[in-house]
Amino acid sequence: MKFPSVFKGLEGRPVLGLHRWGSHASVPQAAPSLAFVPASPPPDAVAIEKLQAFVVRCHRLFVLTGAGISTESGIPDYRSEGVGLYARSDRRPVQHTEFLRSAAARQKYWARNFVGWPQFSSHQPNVAHRALSNWERQGKLHWLVTQNVDALHTKAGSQRMTELHGCTHRVVCLSCGARVSRVQLQEHFEALNPTWTAEAHGVAPDGDVFLPEEQVRHFQVPSCSRCGGVLKPDVTFFGDNVCKEKVDFVYQRLAESDAVLVAGSSLQVFSAYKFALAARDRKLPIAIINIGPTRADSLASLKLNSRCGALLPSVLL
Repeated sequence: MKFPSVFKGLEGRPVLGLHRWGSHASVPQAAPSLAFVPASPPPDAVAIEKLQAFVVRCHRLFVLTGAGISTESGIPDYRSEGVGLYARSDRRPVQHTEFLRSAAARQKYWARNFVGWPQFSSHQPNVAHRALSNWERQGKLHWLVTQNVDALHTKAGSQRMTELHGCTHRVVCLSCGARVSRVQLQEHFEALNPTWTAEAHGVAPDGDVFLPEEQVRHFQVPSCSRCGGVLKPDVTFFGDNVCKEKVDFVYQRLAESDAVLVAGSSLQVFSAYKFALAARDRKLPIAIINIGPTRADSLASLKLNSRCGALLPSVLL
């Protein structure tokens, strides 16, 4: 069986950040920390035992991850109370229709993304990502679906996976469909903007940063080298829909599974929540690891209010 949504690299190139970008901009290079992780009590022995029993009982586990698994790698999320991007700023991520209809919006997006890319792409998987990759290697994890666009599951070695909302490490032409790695596009940005400078303030979950308007207006954005079309990150922007083919594919993997684990997601976005509903309809047991409430708490037989990195590595297969 072929699994078309498996991401095995970017045109044969390593999935690593490009740090060679001259003096165009500056982003603080802080080591990963728990600065973006909401406060939570450490898991007790009972919680670990319950998760252990849940995972051991299943044989074809379907895992759905969200931003809460990547906050421990130093990537902020949008919604966590007090530390999420929405809580820290009145700025919002780019909207799909805005990006499509406005050249100025695209210029602003790519200028900010260009500045944030070296730091964003340098983030590394944490113990939770590696635990799930290990579950896959041992045959426990049947399929992984992530809402995240950061490629950290891929960096951790996961292969049986679908990136539900795409990945910022790939770029697609909206006219001809040609794809290029984000690493290569960074080189085009550098060539077109040899003297452009900017200073960023904060990096968003999708690699975006915040720049004053006056710094953006002179930034040059390349077109598709094949047809001259508009380039867009290969992700589902806010206001857009996940393609039906990908959704149907995920439903098929869910139908083959015997249990569902949600890790680090509040499931507020319906594109992910609907898989929890489908699991309920199939009478599959559902476990949730997330700091704070989720949209599917009432559907779960097990809810653990702890960090993914504090629980997932504790499971022994």
